[in-house]
Formats: sequence, structure tokens, C-alpha cells
Amino acid sequence: MLSIISGKKVSELDKSFVQEKRMSSLELMENAALSFCDWYHTHFPYRDQSVIFFCGPGNNGGDGLAIARLLADAVDKPTIVYFEEVEYCSKDYQSNFHRLPDNIERIHFKNFDFSIGSPSIIVDCIFGVGINRPVDGIYKEAIEKLNGIDVKKISVDIPSGIPADEVLEGDAFQADFTITFQFPKLSLLLPEHAKYTGKIEILDIGIPNDFLFKYADHKFFIEKDDIPPRHKSFHSFSHKGDFGKVLLLGGSIGKVGAILLASKAALRTGSGLVSGLIPNEERIILQISIPEVMVYSFEDFESFKEFDAIGIGPGWGANVDISFFENLLSSFSKPVVIDADGLNALSRNPKLLNSIPKNSILTPHLKEFERLVGVCENHLERLDKAREFSVQYGVYLILKGAYTCISSPEGNQYFNATGNKYMATAGSGDVLTGMITSLLGQGYSSLNAAICGVYHHGLAGELASKKLRRGLIASDIIQKIPETYRLMGIN
Repeated sequence: MLSIISGKKVSELDKSFVQEKRMSSLELMENAALSFCDWYHTHFPYRDQSVIFFCGPGNNGGDGLAIARLLADAVDKPTIVYFEEVEYCSKDYQSNFHRLPDNIERIHFKNFDFSIGSPSIIVDCIFGVGINRPVDGIYKEAIEKLNGIDVKKISVDIPSGIPADEVLEGDAFQADFTITFQFPKLSLLLPEHAKYTGKIEILDIGIPNDFLFKYADHKFFIEKDDIPPRHKSFHSFSHKGDFGKVLLLGGSIGKVGAILLASKAALRTGSGLVSGLIPNEERIILQISIPEVMVYSFEDFESFKEFDAIGIGPGWGANVDISFFENLLSSFSKPVVIDADGLNALSRNPKLLNSIPKNSILTPHLKEFERLVGVCENHLERLDKAREFSVQYGVYLILKGAYTCISSPEGNQYFNATGNKYMATAGSGDVLTGMITSLLGQGYSSLNAAICGVYHHGLAGELASKKLRRGLIASDIIQKIPETYRLMGIN
């Protein structure tokens, strides 16, 4: 799991690492350039592309110079566009500038013709994580011109203009790819910056995560290798009781499909026994659609105690019986999963928040979250409030969206790496509720259920969307859940 480091600490981290390893900052810059070039050769293997590097005066510009030198013989017409005379630039910039081979053309920004056509590639190395104010002057002019050019664009470490830890003010470079090093910068994970970052690639430059952890601020980025160790193992004598008995509650008249999706997702995630608690009028739909699910109606239901986990809210409707909800929360001692109309019922009846069993998991999308805590100015404020909410009520809060964030009662936040835009479809959240409830019922800790559920949900969506693209629906995600286990090597 990668530690996410504040931009303010990146320089301190780099200095400490090179001192400990007895290497120079120039060597660390070379490691970054080598990693970039390996990535570049994989994605752009043809040499008929003209590559133009826009290099600012700091170490981000130094990165660009090192990359240009390493790519000089592999691309057509490599060009450096610089903004400051070399003597006014950083020390490592100067070192790399003097190492440039003769076949790289060097042009000052003021003398550059911006008539750039395909198949050119623009590499943005103007500003890195150190910027803390809106770009202006010739840098603003350059970024505006570059944003108007229709060619492939790559940002090194972070799109120029975006601050590492804050929401952008003003304009920034619009990249097709952002190649960042060792860990993602927090601002790359904010929805406000989506149109600037493009596809984010995280490249290893040799700094181990245990070293990064010393500079972490309770924020982490989930990787593929983090998932298998969090899964439980079962043996050949395991029976359906070992795989958990779960209940999914909701499905008001006309909305039983939400419980249907959640129930099927729970089964595909591995639950031994799945039951649905829905209005009597809707029972036949669920029983016919998924014969593996046991169905109860609110009229004949007796006790929650026999279940290992309960998922509450999908399709429950606006007319929730609050006394029933309160009784459920106060009488069930194990963690529950609360989603959709269960969350809306909490926002209308905040006194229930203190009745939620400790270590329960809440799964709001952005609007549901703001109904709980109030309108937020931006995503950074949402993340802060999510952390505060989790700590205050002793629950895990999953703030859904791109780079879904899991906040824990300990104040940690975990950002998910899987999923894509095609999963923004009705019922996708109900599938996630079923998956997480299933994992809780199988005996996973709340943290592991949240992390594994979110990761597998996103991965299933990615797999389903490879062929279906915009045609993806929630049922398609469910069908791909078993394949995520296979790909992760989980039995």
C-alpha cells in the first residue's frame, strides 16, 4: 500500500532518502527519468514522433531534461523549450542541461513557434509539486497555448499549475497522461482535476514504502498486491455456514431490483446463505429472479440475530419505518452496511447516528454524503469531513466515486485504484453493498471487507467495460466478480 505524501514534504523526503542511500539528488532524478523512458517506450514505440519538452526552471524541468537526453536517439526531432537562462535554474537542472547531446534542439519560449501538429508529443515539465499559487506570466501563456493544441500530451509528476495538496485556482496543463513517481499526489485524486490529469501512471524510482511511511499523513493508495493477504482462506471441509449468512434489507414497491442486484452480488462474492427482507408484494419477483436467495417480508420477519451481516438500504424508499430502523441498529451487535435510502433515513434522523453498531460501513455517493454532513465547497473538504465523521461515530465511511476513499475510525484514509467512468450506472452501488455485506458475513474485518469489496467491485467493472464500454449495466459487474478472484489468485 503506497503512502500518499504531502507536497510540502516531498523535498524533505527526497533529501532524506539520498542522504540515507549516499546518492546524489541528480542520481534520484536519473532514476525517475529512466522509469519514465521505460514507460514511454512501451506506450509510444514508434520513432517517427517529434517530442517537445517544455522545461521550467526547477527540478521538474530538470526531470524533463534528463528524459530528453535519454530519449534523444529514440525519437524524431527532440526539442527543449526553456523559459529561463540556465544560470537562473536549479542546480540539478543546470547539470542536466549541460549533459544534453547536440541533436536536441534548444529554443527559448519567446522564440518558439506553437504550430505543433501530429504526430508530435508534448511533455510538460514546467512545474512540479512545489507550486502553491496560480500560474501567471509567460508560464500561463505557455499553458494556455499548449492546451489549445490537439496532440498527445504527457505531464511529468503532476500537470503544471496544479498544487500538490490543494484544489486548483486558475488554469493548468491538460494532459492525456500524468506520469507520477513512487506515489500519487493527493491532488491527482480529486474530481476537480479530472480534466487535467488524464490517465495516471505511478512509476517506481526505488524509494521503498517503509521509507515513505515515515512521511505519510494517514493517507494510503491501495495496490493490487495489498488485496490477496486481506482475504480469508477456506479449506476443503468448509460448508455454507462458514461462508456466512447475510441479510439484505430494502426493495420498496417498484425498487426491488436494488435488492435483487445486492443479493446476487453477495452470492457471487461467496456468501453461503443470502436472504432478502422486502415488502410482501415484491417477494415473488426476487424468488423467481434468484432462486438461491431466501426471501422474507417485513410482516413475517422475526429476528436479526441469526445473521452474520446485514446490508441496509438499497431501494428501501423514502418512507422508512424509523422505529424499525432504530430497533435494528440497537439490537444487532455486529457491524452493518448502510447504503442508499438507509443513508437518507440517517440524514433525516441524525439521532440514529449514535445507534449505528461500531465498525459498521456506510457507502454514500457524494450527494448522499453531503445530506449527512452538509454541503462541501470541494472534494478536499469532503475528505476532511469524511475522516471526522468516521472518527466521531466509530464507523468506516466509503465515499464513492473515482478513487473511492475509505475513511476509518482511526483517522486513516485509503484510496482505491480500480474502477472507471463506465461504472457510473444505476445499481452499481447496490452491487457494492452486496459485495461488502458478503465479505463481512464471511468473517472479514470491517477494514478488509471495505478494501477488498471496493477493489474487487472496481476491477469487475473494468473487466466488464472492456467490451461493453458505455453499455455497461450493474448486472454486468456482478457477472465479472468471480473473474476478479481468479485474476487475483484467490481460491
